[in-house]
Amino acid sequence: MTEWTVMAEHMPATQLATVLRDAITRLNRRVRQTRPVGDLTGTQLSALTSLELAGALTPRELADTERVQPPTMTKIVAKLEERGLVQRTPHPTDGRQVILAVTDPGRSMLAQFDRARNEWLAGRLTELTPEDREVLRRAAEILQKVARD
Repeated sequence: MTEWTVMAEHMPATQLATVLRDAITRLNRRVRQTRPVGDLTGTQLSALTSLELAGALTPRELADTERVQPPTMTKIVAKLEERGLVQRTPHPTDGRQVILAVTDPGRSMLAQFDRARNEWLAGRLTELTPEDREVLRRAAEILQKVARD
């Protein structure tokens, strides 16, 4: 049993929540910083990822998803569209609206970012002991349960 295990067994849930949130935040920040060379901003990458996950959204839905104001999203979408990463199509039922979707080059860009992040993280994981990797595998399962809606 490690010192951390002993500490965690006696740690109140609120303290564990703080420690866990901090670790996840730091790891997430580090993974986000690992990306191929390019001029896509974090905000643009996030919007592109949200569109890919959703399949297609109106600009308003995308702004709501990304928690930014519509004028900000308009600028983000314009940059993505300028680079050919996003395309607009007419809304099927509302002529005043458009639908945004990721293009094939946008999907390729997302795949490139994913590969770079996965390679960085896999490299860090190989530095750990097999026991530590097993703990993280188990922790990933538990975090999936915690994150369920």
